[in-house]
Amino acid sequence: MLELVSFLGLGLVAGLLAGMLGIGGGVVIVPALIWIFQHHGLPAEVIPHLAIGTSLAAIVFTSMSAIWAQQKRRAIDWPVVRLLAPATLLGGFASGYLAGFIPAPVLKGFFAVFLLFVGTQFVLDWKPAAHWRLPGRGGLWGVGLGVGSLSALLGIGGGNITVPFLHACNLELKRAIAISTALGLPIALFGAAGFVLSGWGHSLLPPATVGYVSLPALAAIAGAAMLTAPLGVLLAHALPVRLLKRIFGVLVLAISLRMLWDVLA
Repeated sequence: MLELVSFLGLGLVAGLLAGMLGIGGGVVIVPALIWIFQHHGLPAEVIPHLAIGTSLAAIVFTSMSAIWAQQKRRAIDWPVVRLLAPATLLGGFASGYLAGFIPAPVLKGFFAVFLLFVGTQFVLDWKPAAHWRLPGRGGLWGVGLGVGSLSALLGIGGGNITVPFLHACNLELKRAIAISTALGLPIALFGAAGFVLSGWGHSLLPPATVGYVSLPALAAIAGAAMLTAPLGVLLAHALPVRLLKRIFGVLVLAISLRMLWDVLA
């Protein structure tokens, strides 16, 4: 029962963050699931992979709810989404499959260091050069491959990469969040598919899993997150940009430091 309550609470928080910051919620879901799975004594060899695969599967549903709310406001720049989406799909699937074969401590440490970099950037309110703009089609394909690959590897919807990149190209932050929200769905869908395949039939996985996806955790997190994602979108359009950046940065830094502590302890 306590495990179910934990999953539901995690889903409520993840949905709110997905809508407000365009990050899919994976930065909260992955570390939280790692701690929950550790508490319940699952084999250490599969915990990060199971957390990331389940996170990606939950983000599929979270993103659908957030996209619906953003589209009602006509906030999504679909031409940019269409340029980035095909490459993110390819990168997400390939990386999601290959990540299943990376040792658990390496995967966990890589996630923590990446979050530390992103969080520091936002807390310090880094400003892009005024002349920076979105690259052409070829450049966006390269960016899309990188976003999809890293997102699936880390179990996130890509917003931690997409939002900083688009903001660095001088897109207004709220516009960047809306684009990132739309990209989170295909990234998560194909990344989760990769984790399902790479974990299929693994002997150490607990019951009620499909590859590296925990079905009970997925059902509870996704159901709760879909309720709060529209509220997060409302907050994204109501709050000042500077406050959004600080919330984003502090949240990511706190999570990364806690995960680094676990890895190094």
